[in-house]
Amino acid sequence: MERFNGWISGINDILWGYLLIAALLICAVWFTLRMRGVQFRMLGEMLRVLGESPGSAPRGERHVSSFQAFAVSLASRVGTGNLAGVATAIVIGGPGAVFWMWIIALLGAASAFVESTLAQLYKRRGRDSFLGGPAYYMQYGLGRRWMGILFAVLISVTFGFAFNSVQSNTICAAWEGAFGLDHRWLGIVLTVMTLMIIFGGIHRIARVSSVIVPVMALGYILLAVGIVAVNFRRLPEVLNLIVSEAFGWGPALGGGVGAALMQGIKRGLFSNEAGMGSAPNVAATAHVSHPVKQGLIQTLGVFTDTLIICTCTAFIILFGGVPDARLNGIQLTQAALVSEIGPAGSVFVAVAIFLFAFSSIIGNYYYGEANIRFITSRRWVLMGYRLLVGVMVLFGALATLDLAWSLADVTMALMTLCNLAAIVLLGDQARRLLADYVVQKRRGVRSPVFRKEQLPGLKGDIDCW
Repeated sequence: MERFNGWISGINDILWGYLLIAALLICAVWFTLRMRGVQFRMLGEMLRVLGESPGSAPRGERHVSSFQAFAVSLASRVGTGNLAGVATAIVIGGPGAVFWMWIIALLGAASAFVESTLAQLYKRRGRDSFLGGPAYYMQYGLGRRWMGILFAVLISVTFGFAFNSVQSNTICAAWEGAFGLDHRWLGIVLTVMTLMIIFGGIHRIARVSSVIVPVMALGYILLAVGIVAVNFRRLPEVLNLIVSEAFGWGPALGGGVGAALMQGIKRGLFSNEAGMGSAPNVAATAHVSHPVKQGLIQTLGVFTDTLIICTCTAFIILFGGVPDARLNGIQLTQAALVSEIGPAGSVFVAVAIFLFAFSSIIGNYYYGEANIRFITSRRWVLMGYRLLVGVMVLFGALATLDLAWSLADVTMALMTLCNLAAIVLLGDQARRLLADYVVQKRRGVRSPVFRKEQLPGLKGDIDCW
């Protein structure tokens, strides 16, 4: 087992130390330039589209609204990465890791726009909702089903099994620290709750997410704003620490610029998932009049996740000074809050991590479901996958997850490289759709509508449009 762990760690060093970071940054910069900074110049439109009514669906059909799709994708994005992941990045990479998390979010948002726009373009009509995602645009856009199946297997294992084990483990660790609850009983409760929701399909997942996500995000942001207000005079000092450590101008607390860069990008990607190929699976389910609308919505999700919620966690931790390296993960975030607001801080983090991580469990599950449906239409396979997800939630509550984290890092890296290759090859389709959307807006159309006959020559099979 020790040799196997060493082998996995070696693969991770290659993937995360060189290949993936370069690929993410190059693609993020490329798409930012090709889309002419869509993530910056259309921020107001993102907010408008978020509240837009989905319109009436054809008789007998039920559709997911833009807001519900945003909530499900944010449910998966906002999880342990925002509380425990940020703490880990700061301990290993120093405060400068926060700066690189911001950069990967600002630039990577363009990749998120492209992948979610493509997911809408190549979606398919399912039995009770639309289906889509990277596996679908790999098959129907690129004509490469083998590539779609490879991606589908990777994301189903990464999100449905590995990431969900990590989420349940973090919930149990936080609740044991705050309330002294036994992992076994909490694991059973989490498993039952998970199965009750995921057996209801995407519509139940969307309804639950659209309630949990706004409550958890708003509550956490309000707490962070209160802490920033109390420590307002120290804000310039903390910002200076983040920037100086990012470029090595200050003492090398976490191994220098390289460690800050690697941890910032690695944990930033785990948190906001930009370019990874996960959010497009739920972006495709939304009923919208133009594919670009979901591209904009998911771009806003990246900003909400990293620039707001991850930054809240970073400020909470850094207002207490440079963290003690003996603490890590969720325990560090709990300790930081206890120092700010007293013993209630540990309880607050336990409740917050329950909402954050449980919403991630059901969001992660849906990514797997969408891809299981891509591989096969056999209902027993989907039922088996749902049960296995429940088993992995229970396993995560009871086990130590060092190996699970390492395996998840490998499969996450491979699925991200697979997705980046696809969106680079199909990126011009998203650029043409964006140009069509902008032209309609300039003509005074409040809510642009896409008609495929107006953009002849789009690549692949766009059956739903």
